[in-house]
Amino acid sequence: MGKCILTLLVIHTIFFNYISIEASFVGVNIGTDVSNLLSPSDLISFLHFQKITQIRIYDANPEILTALSHTNISVVITVPNNQLLAIASSNTTAATWIYRNVVSYYPQTLISAISVGDEVLTTLPSSAPLILPAIQSLYNALVASNLHQHVRISTPHAASVILEPFPPSQAYFNQTLLPYILPLLQFLSKTGSPLMMNLYPYHVFVDRKGVIPVDNALFKPLTPDKEMVDPNTLLHYENVLDAMVDAAYFSMKNLNVTDVVVLVTESGWPSKGDAKQEPYATKDNADTYNSNLIKHVFDHTGTPLHPEITSSVYIYELFNEDLKSQPVCEANWGLFHGNTTPAYLLHVSGIGSFMANDTTNQTYCIAMDGFDSKTLQAALDWACGPGKANCSEIQPGQSCYQPNNVKNHASYAFDSYFQMQAKTPGSCDFKGVAMITTTDPSHGSCIFPGSKKVSNKTKQMVNSTKSTSAGDKLRIRTFSSFKISVVNNILHIFLVVCFPALLLVI
Repeated sequence: MGKCILTLLVIHTIFFNYISIEASFVGVNIGTDVSNLLSPSDLISFLHFQKITQIRIYDANPEILTALSHTNISVVITVPNNQLLAIASSNTTAATWIYRNVVSYYPQTLISAISVGDEVLTTLPSSAPLILPAIQSLYNALVASNLHQHVRISTPHAASVILEPFPPSQAYFNQTLLPYILPLLQFLSKTGSPLMMNLYPYHVFVDRKGVIPVDNALFKPLTPDKEMVDPNTLLHYENVLDAMVDAAYFSMKNLNVTDVVVLVTESGWPSKGDAKQEPYATKDNADTYNSNLIKHVFDHTGTPLHPEITSSVYIYELFNEDLKSQPVCEANWGLFHGNTTPAYLLHVSGIGSFMANDTTNQTYCIAMDGFDSKTLQAALDWACGPGKANCSEIQPGQSCYQPNNVKNHASYAFDSYFQMQAKTPGSCDFKGVAMITTTDPSHGSCIFPGSKKVSNKTKQMVNSTKSTSAGDKLRIRTFSSFKISVVNNILHIFLVVCFPALLLVI
């Protein structure tokens, strides 16, 4: 009997590792407080270009849902907080919402989940009693449409619903919220839906500065003596996010809920902030956090408490929402500016299909619009002089001399310097007159230095893309048979260990 129990434990670990590897992903949140926001069709094209296949939006924008039709991009749609009362009060209203925003688009548009409200328990506590009734009404409408097995439903929470998160084993839900959280968790358990959590190590670090090292918040490698150790479980935590996720699992366990998976609906790091009030909101830290976060998810290592379960994460956010007001960091959480130029350079090559067009590949430095010729000329002179950029191609008679204007010549010189400096942070600034772009500025016979550097990689990248695509197709074709094979092998192992005589009879 002891061997049977041990075998079942091993099978449990193998099986959940298999599920975790297949299921975990990285997505992005898309806010709309952006100047000159891309049209829905341009947005979808940009998502395809960046190999982003999981998104979350803060409403159920019909134009975006239509543009997503017949794509491979899955979307989480949202019921805004101001619609909770109407939906919670009327089954008819809930059914109408599901018909208009889900049934009308699915399955052509891959709607994966519905987030009902956003951080309601902490930002709008007066509406807390509405959450579960609204979710139940919407779920019943999904059942009526036979979509409840395809579209999950939950509500995102702020990390502050959990008290005493460090060490994770001592974490528990805010007792005043239990009348709402416990029945919600029971619903999530019954329907197989995730606990949605917005988790920001940035805020934890800022609030506990001096207690938590910044390297721990940024997923940087730590020596054993700097790792957080839970004194009750002796589990070692190499980063803050894992500790926050496990705090959620321990909090659920305290309420006897052990079968609900944590989905991180928001996480990120701002790339700019007030120099005095927000000194850790920098491009370097944002790059480090988000690059390491993406790698962490694709490593499928789970958390110290649940190494068999890797939580999927939606990065906050795709674009800087420049229309947001103070503090400064609120407008600077995006991976990209609204015009699709990178806010900073991610380093995520070779870790999966997400962001396969790594923003450190095929990026160029060009002169920005809106600056006078005198300012640009000064920057151009520095680049070609002390900066030692190769400016030979912008001399009279050379391939990049035309069009003969300061902005064009400055762009070439800036990119030459940028590429010579290996695109290091700060090498595309020139006192604020330069910007990074992913659009190749080459024209006619004028080939910019960045294009020359990546030209030799093009064939390799194409072949790599084809191989990856072929691999994805093979995995899709064999997924069902592989699942059957896994189940058959698991049953065979169990029978061999526990009932060998039965196999002889068979």
